[in-house]
Amino acid sequence: MREVNELINVDDPAWPLLIQELSSTGVPVEVLPGDPETGRASLLQLQVSARSNLGGIVLNCGGLLVDSGWLRIFGSPSGADAEGLLGLAEINAMPATFDPAWPSGAGLVVAHDVLGGVFTLNGGNPRQAGRPGEPGEILYFAPDALGWEALGAGHSAWLSWILSGGLQEFYEGLRWDGWRDEVSVLNGRQGLSFFPPLWSAEARQDLLSTSRRAVPMAELLSLSRNSCLQFDGADPGFLGVV
Repeated sequence: MREVNELINVDDPAWPLLIQELSSTGVPVEVLPGDPETGRASLLQLQVSARSNLGGIVLNCGGLLVDSGWLRIFGSPSGADAEGLLGLAEINAMPATFDPAWPSGAGLVVAHDVLGGVFTLNGGNPRQAGRPGEPGEILYFAPDALGWEALGAGHSAWLSWILSGGLQEFYEGLRWDGWRDEVSVLNGRQGLSFFPPLWSAEARQDLLSTSRRAVPMAELLSLSRNSCLQFDGADPGFLGVV
């Protein structure tokens, strides 16, 4: 085990470069204030250093709200706002103090989107967990397909792709006129529920004909999991604690 000071005091921390990238991107990103104590504890539990973008985000901020909050990248938020964005530690059920036996399961949930989509950093044995991709690769649980997709990139490349505008193409066909206004009024623990659901033939043919309402993210993720189990009996596994 590496001590927390060893993880933090590195010669080439990622955060200053990431701040430059955030300030120069054309993608709207809000950097939330972080809690240093939680950040240090999370870094210790994850055993990742401040050299990585993952470590930099967890240590230095409360998370990133991308595209008016369409995508929520988890960090270590300050305060205990009942409607605020949860932290990476809470989402992944990390112990309050370092526990070498703590399992990250099939992977580490690093972000949610308002549709109920989940971005996960693959664990060390994806095949055993029944997931695609390679260890350390970002996966996406797609609520319109009810399954996992390997994105072919690690965490840093995934983040650079987001800041270069990659979400616009990624969510093509899943955004509608006025989506930004609807998303911007949601709190950090809400998502959008569609009827008919995104995976239905009706929604695939005509997204604009669906109705939408704000629901707790926990309800949205539970609906996706239950739909997976109902259709083919395949459990998508851990989608985050919300």
